[in-house]
Amino acid sequence: MLSEFPAVWTSTPIRVRYAETDQMGVVYHAHYFVWFEMGRTDFCRQHGFAYRDMEGDDGLYIMVAEARCRYKAPARYDDEVEVRTRLLDVRKRVLVFGYEIYRQPELDLLAEGETVHVVTDREGHPRALPEKYRDLFLAGVRK
Repeated sequence: MLSEFPAVWTSTPIRVRYAETDQMGVVYHAHYFVWFEMGRTDFCRQHGFAYRDMEGDDGLYIMVAEARCRYKAPARYDDEVEVRTRLLDVRKRVLVFGYEIYRQPELDLLAEGETVHVVTDREGHPRALPEKYRDLFLAGVRK
């Protein structure tokens, strides 16, 4: 998917924990999706709000509708990795985030992916993204 926005990335540093590795000593594939979530949460914080407040104050959630990850190279125990996150698309009820995960300091690309989210209420019904959040997202990507 090509972004309509400039490539403005947020950064989340992570050190690989032993519990995240499998018997072969590499990070188990599902942990990359956890790292995407960490990057997405930091993205929100770095753009002026906590996702937790969106849930508590407005009763809105960004439910994962689709998630993809392309693995390029393995991460291993005690590696320092950086999750880079950016907004690829924002529509009335849909947000799309892109991710790249790099080993530091070599800058080896380990994985890249996307998640698609539907804005919902507590009952899971689709809702429009309020302008205050849309403005915060868009202000961050148009720096």
